[in-house]
Amino acid sequence: MRVVFVSFGRQCLLTLLLLCLAVVSMPAMSQSAPSPQTMIPAPPQLAASSWILMDADSGKVLVEHNADERLPPASLTKLMTAYLVERELNQGNITMNDMVNVSEKAWRTGGSKMFIEVGSQVSIHDLLYGIIIQSGNDASVAVAEHIAGGEQPFADLMNQHAARLGMQNTHFVNATGLPHAEHYSSAQDLALLSRHIINDYPEHYEIYAERYFTYNDIRQPNRNRLLWRDPSVDGLKTGHTEEAGYCLVASAKRDDMRLISVVMGTASDEARVQETQKLMSYGFRYYETLKLYEKGAVLNTPRIWGGEKDELRVGVSEEVRMTVPRGRSDELTARLNLRESISAPIQAGERVGTLEIRLGDESLDELPLVALESVEQGGIFKRLLDAIRQFISGLFD
Repeated sequence: MRVVFVSFGRQCLLTLLLLCLAVVSMPAMSQSAPSPQTMIPAPPQLAASSWILMDADSGKVLVEHNADERLPPASLTKLMTAYLVERELNQGNITMNDMVNVSEKAWRTGGSKMFIEVGSQVSIHDLLYGIIIQSGNDASVAVAEHIAGGEQPFADLMNQHAARLGMQNTHFVNATGLPHAEHYSSAQDLALLSRHIINDYPEHYEIYAERYFTYNDIRQPNRNRLLWRDPSVDGLKTGHTEEAGYCLVASAKRDDMRLISVVMGTASDEARVQETQKLMSYGFRYYETLKLYEKGAVLNTPRIWGGEKDELRVGVSEEVRMTVPRGRSDELTARLNLRESISAPIQAGERVGTLEIRLGDESLDELPLVALESVEQGGIFKRLLDAIRQFISGLFD
């Protein structure tokens, strides 16, 4: 396995130069002082049952407390309901103009409503807005019946997608979040789901920032009060039942950094807002998210044996972002762990090693290092010549 080190920023090169000069000019026993680091206080403690703060781009968890605890999610359930509608729209299985028949069951569903009428037809557009903005239980049941033929089979779909997304502490029984002993989720899982809502279907995410929606001549406000208080907040959903308490999943973007917070089990509507603000303020004040590599960035060109060409371009197939404490970006380094030997043929996207991102002595993440191009086998004489060269190279190694 070959290892290649890469550092980020001019400061790292300047530091290396200064160290080299110090070796020449300073006594052998002298030592340089350690570089100062940004001081970060302990994260805030919230008046809630469970909470988490996650970076939406990197997936880095900045703060958490009981984040894997299984709790009743109340109307936060509708994040998955809306996600499945958005997925169906994205795949072309339904359109915003499709009309949905309103059943008596949907009409009779208790709790928050968008006030659709039994026997009427409502567009997917209006139902999706009614789910996200008005938290309509009636709208949630209507789309469940339209997409899966009933609320129970729709809940089965919800659970399948929860498993696909890695939501390990979630089980859905209905599309609304109405209380049930076997209906639960966790702060970690809801943050993960919200990250997919934001990143998978950005064309629909703007709905979550709407402050009002009017249907059937009834104008209702979005229950996420942060949309009025903080201009950087643009989603996602509130929830409340006696069992669950007051819950809020929120997302905010400031400059190039987007955070997702989940707060579950607070005592009031005002409390869930204030506790969310504490998390957001802490994250934006003490952390930053940096784009390290563009999608398809070439990180190395190792030797490839027996191919039509002698070098292979390798790099990352997706954009690489990392969330780090503010003031420590100069400590970021990358280590490329390449295969000891790479031979043709090789296909674009094939894994040829790993990219390890480090912050000082801490390993932040390991990502696949892939071939950025396909290389076919060379002719018989090229392969024979490369075999001889590889054998001789191995002797010297």
